Amino acid sequence: MELGTSPKQFIWASGIENTFVPQSRPGYRPLEEYELMGHYEHWREDLALARDLGVRGLRWGIPWYRVEPQQGVFDWSWTDQVIPYLVRDLGITPIIDLMHYGCPLWLQREFVNRDYPRAVAAYAAAFAERYSTLIKLYTPLNEPLVNSLMCGKRGVWPPYLRGDAGYIRMMLQLVRGIIETVEAIKSVDPASVMVHVEATGLTRAVRDDLHALAMEDQHRGYLYYDLITGRVDRNHPLFPWLIRNGASPDDLAAIAARKIPIDMLGLNFYPQWSTQQLYLDPRGRLAYRATEQDGSGFAVLIEDFHRRYQAPIIVTETSAFGSDELRAAWLDASLGAVRGLRGRGVPVVGYTWFPLFTMIDWRYRFGRGPVDQYRLELGLFRLKDTMEGDRDGRWSGTPLVEHFCRYVNNPEMAVGPFVPAETPADETSASEQSTNANG
Repeated sequence: MELGTSPKQFIWASGIENTFVPQSRPGYRPLEEYELMGHYEHWREDLALARDLGVRGLRWGIPWYRVEPQQGVFDWSWTDQVIPYLVRDLGITPIIDLMHYGCPLWLQREFVNRDYPRAVAAYAAAFAERYSTLIKLYTPLNEPLVNSLMCGKRGVWPPYLRGDAGYIRMMLQLVRGIIETVEAIKSVDPASVMVHVEATGLTRAVRDDLHALAMEDQHRGYLYYDLITGRVDRNHPLFPWLIRNGASPDDLAAIAARKIPIDMLGLNFYPQWSTQQLYLDPRGRLAYRATEQDGSGFAVLIEDFHRRYQAPIIVTETSAFGSDELRAAWLDASLGAVRGLRGRGVPVVGYTWFPLFTMIDWRYRFGRGPVDQYRLELGLFRLKDTMEGDRDGRWSGTPLVEHFCRYVNNPEMAVGPFVPAETPADETSASEQSTNANG
């Protein structure tokens, strides 16, 4: 797939939800999206949906725990079928999620295992050596912030750490693994492109005296990118927080010394969930609530990340929850924002409606009901009810399919030309200018 800024080169993409948390414990079921959605059995039909949309790219993940069932022993039998079909038969370029949350069952203590960075890099190198003629775009690890939150602060995914200390311990391990992964892949294929995908958001302060706290939240949203690009030193605004919660200055310096460039920023944004308002509850305690559910901060956020990191951007996940009309309105609004950004010199080179079809809500992991109770409809296609039968396949297209395809088939209208900025971008972040906005 040719990468560039012209409308014809714009990367229209979708993706298949591929969270892999195979470990269980009392009260927690395995959360394995491919298994829960039947993708291992129905992958040809599932992937053909992307061809029918006319998209150029597809975010698609590798289940590490299945392809390396024993350390150093690889089973590529399934991926050897799927990847050539996707690339050669369907003509779609995968953006490969090498890590979408879960570790193999043999890796004790998962991400905080001392050997995790080396183990994940060895897996990445083995994958690249096998598929480098077919794969050029990689996501080394999806959403480090969410991974750190779920595994390190909330303790609902392995290794079940809690608190800020757990969060930071997780984040630093993930960053070490990402740096080693990138180095491993680049050693196999120097022309490979790393799409660094992060969950992004904005924090708005409802009161002036909460502005500093909102700014701290905003800087935490940059943490992953700041770490891999060597920006976290004693002058970084989060340095005191990091050190007080277990990070060593020497460890931070060692990470900064191995900094890597960002080939492409992958930004994930959901209008109902990605903008939070910081306020005081009736008891005077800090609290958060969703705000700007129309996604009005979307363009501000993208412009902010471009000013900070000066890298091309692909929207790697966005969609909306609700009626088909509401979701179509977000498709229109978000692409309108992309068109405006490109016209102002922000190199947004791709857009991903995610996921492609029905996914299973993460609450399934600690729920008790059957899997059908946890269907989450964010996609372009919906899984048919059992009673509908499968004579015509298991998917039903939503009205959004035709709406999305109209944009894909007319990129000049949809995203417009890229107009390079005449002057260097102001280094003051757009979000820093607006965190005090009353949402």
